[in-house]
Amino acid sequence: MEKIYFIVNPNAKNGSCREIWRNIEIELEKLGIAYIAFFTEYPGHAQELAESLARKADGKPAVIAAVGGDGTLHEVVNGTVSYSNITVGFIPGGSGNDFSRGFEIPKKAVHALRLIVDTSNGCTSEIDIGKIQHNELQESYFMNNMGVGFDAAVAKDSNESRMKKLLNRFSLGRLVYVYILVKKLLTFRTIPIEVTVDGKVYKFSNAWFVTVSNQPYYGGGMKIAPAALPDDGILDITVVHRISRLKLLLVFVSVFWGKHTMFREVEQFTGKSITIESTAEVLAHADGEAIGHTPLKIQACPKALKIRSGKNNPGHTEELKIHDCH
Repeated sequence: MEKIYFIVNPNAKNGSCREIWRNIEIELEKLGIAYIAFFTEYPGHAQELAESLARKADGKPAVIAAVGGDGTLHEVVNGTVSYSNITVGFIPGGSGNDFSRGFEIPKKAVHALRLIVDTSNGCTSEIDIGKIQHNELQESYFMNNMGVGFDAAVAKDSNESRMKKLLNRFSLGRLVYVYILVKKLLTFRTIPIEVTVDGKVYKFSNAWFVTVSNQPYYGGGMKIAPAALPDDGILDITVVHRISRLKLLLVFVSVFWGKHTMFREVEQFTGKSITIESTAEVLAHADGEAIGHTPLKIQACPKALKIRSGKNNPGHTEELKIHDCH
């Protein structure tokens, strides 16, 4: 059996992830599973730990499981993406957990654990990820989605909000996204953005946001890209532009059911190579974490990540040519 490592964010969901980890420890002891656990101490620490563990595995198969929210998993993915011997697991312990929605990972920690330690219950899937090039030197990866504009501003303010900590006490942390969204809706100014998809240029003079998705969900359950498949070798792009504030609110209400695509102000594209540019710097996020500003280059990396999930196949079974994205 592969070595199993856990990277735990004890502060996830306002500290309730500590209790989640205690339950996991009890279950691991019952099952007699050998493991090593590490606890994050600051932002970026999960990525450092994951990369160090992947490097020390020295090419031998190992599982590195994130215990926390999508932000913790985002860091673990970025730390392991260059190591093909590593399989990533996830035990949801955050407030959004969009990754677990997209890959049928149970909300209950002990059930999610079974997917990691018992391959007869779960399976190893190869999924796409997106690579973001911020400038000539800096790169990062996302497994759910990335975006620029309004949704990046909402994500940043949500992560920094004191209200998120309060709502997390009542397991309502994802509602802070809705609260910040409505608040930001009153002050955000639209921006001119140019999006290039596989060489074709699209110009939007009054854009609210551009989101690039690898799977359907973001923002704590919003189905932003209903048709997105995480193993089809392409990314789904959603652009919302030239829309009133009131109508945008209706878009965000309908997005939970994936019905926002019926609005003419919502445009969608698919592609492998995307560039997002603007006349002024616009805030960007990856998996809900602030990563910098435009201009950005995004590339689909087919089947670049191995994960333990509850699906035999997260998308479809068509064989895809693997591109080197590292």
